[in-house]
Amino acid sequence: MAEAFDAVVIGAGPNGLVAANVLADAGWHVLVLEEQPVPGGAVRSDREVHPDYISDVFSSFHPLAAASPAVTALELDRWGLAWSHAPQVLAHPLADGRCAVLDRDRYRTAKSLESFGAGDGDAYLRLVEVWDRLGPDLLRSLFAPFPPVRSGLALAARMRAAGGLRLLRMLALPVRRLGEEEFSGQGGPLLLAGCALHADFFPESAVSAGFGWLMAMLGQQFGWPVPVGGAGALTDALVRRLADKGGEVRCSARVRTVQVRDGRAAGVVTADGQQIGALRAVLADVPAPTLYGDLVSWDILPTRMRDDMRRFQWDHATFKVDWALSGPIPWTAPEAVGAGTVHLAESLDHLTRFSAQLATGQIPDRPFALLGQMTTSDATRSPKGTESAWAYTHVPQKVRGDAGESGLSGRWDAGERETMADRLEGEVELLAPGFRDRITARRVLAPPDLQELNASLVNGALNGGTAALHQQAVFRPSPGTGRPETPITGLYLASASAHPGGGVHGACGANAARAAPAEPACAAAAGRRRHASWPRGRVRSGPEETVRTGTTPPAPRCARRVP
Repeated sequence: MAEAFDAVVIGAGPNGLVAANVLADAGWHVLVLEEQPVPGGAVRSDREVHPDYISDVFSSFHPLAAASPAVTALELDRWGLAWSHAPQVLAHPLADGRCAVLDRDRYRTAKSLESFGAGDGDAYLRLVEVWDRLGPDLLRSLFAPFPPVRSGLALAARMRAAGGLRLLRMLALPVRRLGEEEFSGQGGPLLLAGCALHADFFPESAVSAGFGWLMAMLGQQFGWPVPVGGAGALTDALVRRLADKGGEVRCSARVRTVQVRDGRAAGVVTADGQQIGALRAVLADVPAPTLYGDLVSWDILPTRMRDDMRRFQWDHATFKVDWALSGPIPWTAPEAVGAGTVHLAESLDHLTRFSAQLATGQIPDRPFALLGQMTTSDATRSPKGTESAWAYTHVPQKVRGDAGESGLSGRWDAGERETMADRLEGEVELLAPGFRDRITARRVLAPPDLQELNASLVNGALNGGTAALHQQAVFRPSPGTGRPETPITGLYLASASAHPGGGVHGACGANAARAAPAEPACAAAAGRRRHASWPRGRVRSGPEETVRTGTTPPAPRCARRVP
């Protein structure tokens, strides 16, 4: 007899695990299926660079998780999650030794920016005051299902009081223009523009000012914290919590097909042919182009969906290097030593040039890099006196050429990987002479490597699709409602391809879980087919399974409405 669960979640990334926890809290019996041998999606850590060093394979800093109502409501500290902070949030050093610093103390940040231009400290504090007035309602609106009616009305009222259309104009500006209007020196614009380029915005992109401001303000209020012991500690807490609530995670279990009967999602079929029923819902923490036309056949989807997915735009590909360092990075700017994240670009024009190269399909010759100093952020990551570090940059999804002199083609064979890693290290060396002498070991992850480790990171796209305005809200993942419902009843999109998009915040999963309908009466309880020894609270990886908790399943009952 085939197994059946209230809900089957495809993918054990943060969105999938948050969705499963929300459903489990409502009394649903949930199974999560993960293709990789370990859960976590893009929130994992390992010791593969060096056995004495913990390296985050993908995401490292998690301001969105710290701010997200979806994550904070789960109280993951009760399941072992602890956060750690670097002394400073962010630094942007320059070759002349100056350094713009984002500190959790707003006045220290302002003092840093004042050193670049008279009045720039006050200009920054004005931006923080806007956040003070809008921040809570903005975050509730950002993470809520679309449209955010209640929180949106509250936000609209506060925006009118804070300046109305003038404030909207500020948020809609390109970040370059915001920098020109508000600052006289380059420190403030560089901090905001670097934050905007965490997504695939250019300095000249509309709303890049709003995104850069949002990321900086999250750092100002919450910091950019890291999980103690590695990014995987966040995943471990989510998995432990789900197991304690009676849910199950099975790894090395790739879903091949979503079964649809009479227009409704009825379950899934795994790669090994196992059929697993979903009595109430299937939630897919996979990219939209993977769900539509792959897991669900085009034959049962609206004709327009195929064209919508043809037009779906990925964010940039990613190239990443992890290092085990014998000592701290020898920055020429002392203020960069205590920063968790360091942005590497010599000027705003450098960022524009880098962005233009990406837009024209050229591998950048001077890549803008985001660098993480992980032992600085969490002392458990490597032996005392050493540093576990990484840096990543973006490259085109479709490579047309190399803006440098190495003739890189985007094949990303062994030679191209090493050449690009050397290019990235060269940018660090310019600002930290002697950096290369401290490299004990390194790992190079080109776009194909990232996709192999997590199929949702298509060619190394980290955000489940572009963050640009034309693929946000009602346009995400295609023109429609901006909600997690799909054309198939009982099937929900729970990945970063759904609103509100990329980042480790769990809102895409939580919104999908809350969209799943409440069960009328006890119809499903009457029709539920469980084995007498139906396993509860397990995490399986391939043929082995680790039992987190082995409670006896309760008698069939009506599940509670998802809160």
